[in-house]
Amino acid sequence: MRSASLNAIMQAEIGTRWGEETLMAQYLLFATERYALPILQPLSDALQAAGHGVHAWLVDGAAGSRLPAPVQVIDNARQAVALRPRAVFSAANWVPTFVSGPKVQLFHGFNVEKRDAARGHFRVRGMFDLYCTQGPATTLPFRELAEQAGHFKVVETGWPKLDPLFGPEDALAQQWRAQAGGRQVVMFASTFTERLSAAPHLYERIAAQVASGERFWLLTLHPKCAPELVERYRALAGANAVFVETEQLVSAERAADVLVADTTSVVSEFVVQRKPVVTFRNRAPKPHMIDFDAPDQLPQMLQRAFNPDPLLREALAAYADDIHPYRDGHSSQRVIAATERLLKGELGPLQRKPLGSLLRGLQIRKDLGYWGPSAR
Repeated sequence: MRSASLNAIMQAEIGTRWGEETLMAQYLLFATERYALPILQPLSDALQAAGHGVHAWLVDGAAGSRLPAPVQVIDNARQAVALRPRAVFSAANWVPTFVSGPKVQLFHGFNVEKRDAARGHFRVRGMFDLYCTQGPATTLPFRELAEQAGHFKVVETGWPKLDPLFGPEDALAQQWRAQAGGRQVVMFASTFTERLSAAPHLYERIAAQVASGERFWLLTLHPKCAPELVERYRALAGANAVFVETEQLVSAERAADVLVADTTSVVSEFVVQRKPVVTFRNRAPKPHMIDFDAPDQLPQMLQRAFNPDPLLREALAAYADDIHPYRDGHSSQRVIAATERLLKGELGPLQRKPLGSLLRGLQIRKDLGYWGPSAR
């Protein structure tokens, strides 16, 4: 270590005091994967509309991506520390703890039960001061965890990523609907987790559907999927299908009438609109899903989805209200308001972070190549 002793760094990682200045404040958006960009963009827009400066620090899988100007890019840890942001918003599982300001968790997806609770959605790593939850299904468990831990707060805000889902008309969604020419629109999305992915199993059936031209398809795969599989689906684009990039997911969700997927969190995003979903071998199938396990059943499943019965409609509405009841497109504003309440102390005091978070902070320093002082 070059500029601080181990003890000094660990003491700095315990936490910093947050300033009270709000006029023209600077905020930092942090992401480690491309799929975080559509989560951060609505929040960036809301911060800029309120007159604040917005900076993005994109590392690992998000490196090389950009948020549109006037967002400014932070290239390294030293620049992030020097910025002294009023708050850091993360759409990743971790966040650089040595940067100033409270660390706010936005989540990179819904809880789709890919893993058990101890390893998945409800895992608390001791790095965040505020969890902005999406709806009752997430809020209630995190509030119980907050009461036990004492070192973070929980406010239900809704998810910034879905703000555009309920905002003004979406030009790209309208373009795809126009390309469909009055045909039913189906979206296909798949997770990158190999044992859960529908993409290898359904390719031939989807390719046949696209070739028939009966419906118009919006095709997308998780950016971590095998490149050769992504290219196979990308090659299906033409008069009857388009390939949707990660940053265009919300537009595709708006444009589609029905979703075909697996255990991807896109299922939950789509259901928030109360539109039917067809799932292939979902890890935890629910009443709002039309789940199937044989690829040749796809045509029948689509027929059911385009003719939902009352029970399915009720299940869709109930699940949507549980995971994300907000349909006003203002979740980003609620995130900003919750962060301001935390900064002003209106959410109550926070206890000291656990020792494990200090050790994680040291690992983050190592990964990011920064051994300088924490911002205060």
